Amino acid sequence: MLTRPPMPPSPVSAPVLPRPRRPAGARPAAPPFWRSLLPALALLALVTRLPSFRLPLWNPDEGYLAVQARILADGGVLYDTVVDRKPPLLPWLYETAFALFGDQSLLPLQLCAAAAQLLTAALLASIARRRWGDAAGRTAGVLHLLVSIGLNPEDAQAATFEVFILPCTVAAVWCADRGRWCGAGLAVAAAFLTKQTGGAVLAPVLFLLWRHGPLRGPLFRTAFGFCLPVLYAALLTGPHRFLFWTVTGSGAYASFTGSELHVLFRGLANTLILSFACAGLVPPVLRVLRVARTGAADLWLWFLGAAGAVVLGFHFFGHYYLQLMPPIVLLATAALHVLPARWRSRAVLTSAVTCAVFLAWGLLAPRPELAHVRKVATAVKTRTEPRDRVLVWGMHPEAYWLADRKPASRYLTAGLLTNYSGGRNGPQVGEKYAMAGAWPLFRAEMAARPPALIVDDSRGKPFAPERVPTLRRLLAGGYEELTTVDGAVLYVRSPSAAPAPPR
Repeated sequence: MLTRPPMPPSPVSAPVLPRPRRPAGARPAAPPFWRSLLPALALLALVTRLPSFRLPLWNPDEGYLAVQARILADGGVLYDTVVDRKPPLLPWLYETAFALFGDQSLLPLQLCAAAAQLLTAALLASIARRRWGDAAGRTAGVLHLLVSIGLNPEDAQAATFEVFILPCTVAAVWCADRGRWCGAGLAVAAAFLTKQTGGAVLAPVLFLLWRHGPLRGPLFRTAFGFCLPVLYAALLTGPHRFLFWTVTGSGAYASFTGSELHVLFRGLANTLILSFACAGLVPPVLRVLRVARTGAADLWLWFLGAAGAVVLGFHFFGHYYLQLMPPIVLLATAALHVLPARWRSRAVLTSAVTCAVFLAWGLLAPRPELAHVRKVATAVKTRTEPRDRVLVWGMHPEAYWLADRKPASRYLTAGLLTNYSGGRNGPQVGEKYAMAGAWPLFRAEMAARPPALIVDDSRGKPFAPERVPTLRRLLAGGYEELTTVDGAVLYVRSPSAAPAPPR
């Protein structure tokens, strides 16, 4: 006999349970790590970079890059019609910013510099969080932005090479820490193509690669990631010119001889300034060195590589020290992780106080050299026509940019023609110490298109015309003194001078 199968039970809606109440006095759940940290870091980055927006520019490197960008936008060729000892990435960035936003202001580049510091802080926070937890991640990000302006404002606030190196170097370590070897090679290449000393980060990358395990595959991917963009940049600019201007042509510049005491004093002064900025970071690192090991061998190698980059060339300019900040921050974060919580609070508070000192310095300090260059640029602009080319014989290429006049030579400073900065205002300054082949090209430029105005801005320095025979003959053969502006002597073409040959 067939029996009907039992009917399924009718669906019954699940009872609605009351939401559990949070006990009185209990804290709400913490927001996600990045959602809470990134806005705070962005605000801190803008606050610490406020002085950079105060002036049109902070140092001659910004002026050099601005003039380069204008020449490139006008059809110039890097390492040919305009030259410098630096790799091409930052001149291209300036050129792109000028194409998008105009070339009358560096505000877009100043915002890019703030974004570079923000990205650096975020990457450091990510590295620290992966190694030591959320609290360490927040500490690393905040500490970096607090110490990032811990130098003379003209070094820390300028939108120049070392600021844009930082996110590339930290990204290289970030990728290597995660075994992303091609990305690590690309980041090292980006650092190198921003400034040669950025390649020092290859040391911790290779150490992490060695510690990771088998070498063949990771080493090939790292080398591929590094070589591809470097070779591409060399092809774009000309391999022989790229090699000369970024590597082989700077032998006289990277020399220890010349004004040794002056240079060593500068190095000591900038080291003391950085030590004051890192007053909250150094004590925990020294404390941990005595009581425990943090497993931070790669960070120490990174620090030593950055220190070698500071020493390389024996100039010790303040902006060189920016490369030391990321490894110092991570070393301090590693130390604070194993110390009691009061050490972290003390480090952050001390860094905030020193940051306030440097922030006030940047907002209030006078800039007499910028005032001088502005006076010279105003005089040049009022005494020339927009189509005229001028020669500013000095170390302030920003005068061309402020005056809105084209340079008469591919050599934008007297340093490339006399080794003034390389010779450190000492005995190794003069025509015979110039970049190889520079003076024949300079003479050809002056003969083909004599400048309408020459500004002698040497003001008694070793590259004054009386110590540079070619320039002295150029002035004597076709120019007469017009006026003096704040110590700079202006010369115009004399009526008896031979007319310039047709272009």
